[in-house]
Amino acid sequence: MLARNFTWEKEEEMADTCKSVVLTKIRHMEIKEFPIPEIGADDGLLKVEMVGVCGSDPGYYTGKNKVPFPLMMGHEIVGRIAKIGVNKAKLNNVKVGDRVVVQNRFGCGVCRQCITGNYEKCVSKLGYGVFVPCSEPPYLWGAYSEYLYLPPRAMIHKINNDVKLEAAVLTTSVIGNCIRWVREIGQCSIGETVVIAGAGQQGLAAAVVAKESGAKVILMDIARSKSRLELGKEFGADEIVITDEEDPIEAVKRITDGDLADLFIDCTGYPPMMSMSLDMVKTFGRIVTPGLYGNHPVTLDMDKIVFKQITIRGAHAQSYYADEAAVKLVESRKYPLEKMVTHHFSLEEAEIAVKTAGHEIEGENPIKCVIMPNGPVE
Repeated sequence: MLARNFTWEKEEEMADTCKSVVLTKIRHMEIKEFPIPEIGADDGLLKVEMVGVCGSDPGYYTGKNKVPFPLMMGHEIVGRIAKIGVNKAKLNNVKVGDRVVVQNRFGCGVCRQCITGNYEKCVSKLGYGVFVPCSEPPYLWGAYSEYLYLPPRAMIHKINNDVKLEAAVLTTSVIGNCIRWVREIGQCSIGETVVIAGAGQQGLAAAVVAKESGAKVILMDIARSKSRLELGKEFGADEIVITDEEDPIEAVKRITDGDLADLFIDCTGYPPMMSMSLDMVKTFGRIVTPGLYGNHPVTLDMDKIVFKQITIRGAHAQSYYADEAAVKLVESRKYPLEKMVTHHFSLEEAEIAVKTAGHEIEGENPIKCVIMPNGPVE
């Protein structure tokens, strides 16, 4: 029988506890100490190097989206293996010291959604930084922390050491998301025209994926986001449209010579944009929306959907295959993905990071905020 805590390489020396930032109630975060969990043959421990502040994190902080308290947020994760059990190491082909990215969901493995491959929709909602509170051992269920627990089902992917952390942190929940949304769900193909609404982190990533798929890419946003639209050109956008300076429908008609788009991706969560999408796609066009509209109703002309035979699909989270592809895309260094990261914070500044990402800090207009729980990495 294998020893309970046997690892491939000598574990790094560490304290018995670690610091984490916990959302204890709406609009209140505090630093707490948690015991480092015992690691057996089938699980592991990650030393968190960088965690992205997801666009949904401010919603958890403000109470817009309900989450359990106390909650350790953080589900966009890159770090190094600190401890790893022999079975987990063999299963994931990793060893102590390897840099890895971690998928934000892992699921229970036994519910219908999990066994049909849709673990991101696990009925128990098992994953990092959103639905699992940090009130019971092993506590470390979010990456706003010096260390993160890796259960047996944690899905981890090695990533090259020379990839910039600012690019690596985008791998799963940004690039992986968009590979699933644009490629797997949107079925983007060579020679198609793709319209992407919203030049935030997801819209920029969608531009990368659409360009890699061989499409002509039209990226649109408002004038306030001109700098993001310009960055979009570096990420593959062939045309940019400023939607408060030019009617977006007329712009798409102009750019396509009236042919319209094959695929429309709405990353805005802005109801009028979703309504207009029906006039930006051609007959048999496809619309994919990862945008969250909250309690704001979206008006759709159902007759247009019927007569144009438009397909509309919701999109949420990534897949294992999408994340494997995302690793290869990030490692290619073909695009300056690290430019998306505009703001860096320490663990002690986590609450400021969340407020900044939520546009609560006057004068700041971030694309991507990140937290470095163990300080700067050389």
